[in-house]
Amino acid sequence: MHGFTDVDGQPDPNSWVGVLGRLAEEPFYQAYQRRVRELLHPAPDRRYLEVGAGTGASAARLTDEHGASVVTVDCALTMAAAMRARGLTRTAVADAHHLPFPDNSFDGAWADRTVQHLADPHVAITELVRVVRPAGRIVLADPDYDTQVLDIADPGLARRVLRFRADVLLRNGTLAHRHAGLLAAHGLLDLTVEARTLVVRDPTAVDNVLGLRSWAATAAQRGALDPAEARAFEDQFDEAVAAHRFTYAVTFFLTAATVT
Repeated sequence: MHGFTDVDGQPDPNSWVGVLGRLAEEPFYQAYQRRVRELLHPAPDRRYLEVGAGTGASAARLTDEHGASVVTVDCALTMAAAMRARGLTRTAVADAHHLPFPDNSFDGAWADRTVQHLADPHVAITELVRVVRPAGRIVLADPDYDTQVLDIADPGLARRVLRFRADVLLRNGTLAHRHAGLLAAHGLLDLTVEARTLVVRDPTAVDNVLGLRSWAATAAQRGALDPAEARAFEDQFDEAVAAHRFTYAVTFFLTAATVT
């Protein structure tokens, strides 16, 4: 299972609504998502698309802040229901690889923490380009798990667990730094890349949504780590927290471009 690729198939799919809701309240997420919306160059009465919209929090803010019309897409019925409950009525349950819209339908489109989960990012980006009008904007935002760091007593063990997170738990966990190249291959112009680093010093504040401490146990369940090593990771994790030395960081890349 890769992240949110099958929310509806989870034992408690509505729990993911809560996960995304808690993330949306974190100052880091609020700040970078505000910048994503700014990079769209939004204007009143223009029409925008968010792919992989989750609960629709960012889409609703774009409407509130700029008076723009927003259409949302997510592959999960659970998320579509959450968006409609938020008042987003232009919501489609659809696959990012096959968007149900004609060419040149939107003045801009964005995908936030979506490309990392997709089976074929190239196809999905081609679809984004297809549905955005010339001079429209496309913005992609994802963490790049090649940038992870974690301070626990055994750096080698930390690196192995972080590698598991990057290479196994996510389909495209290390793709974000290549988003600009993917957009450039479509002939898009005005390419910009901005970096925003999430630094976690108090894992109790976000561990329920990132699941940092659980990554080693998951690796052991998948046969990628010895169970004793997983227990050692958890012990060192807790020791680092108790000693106030705990630090985890990962960098998000915000990539924007203009359709020609």
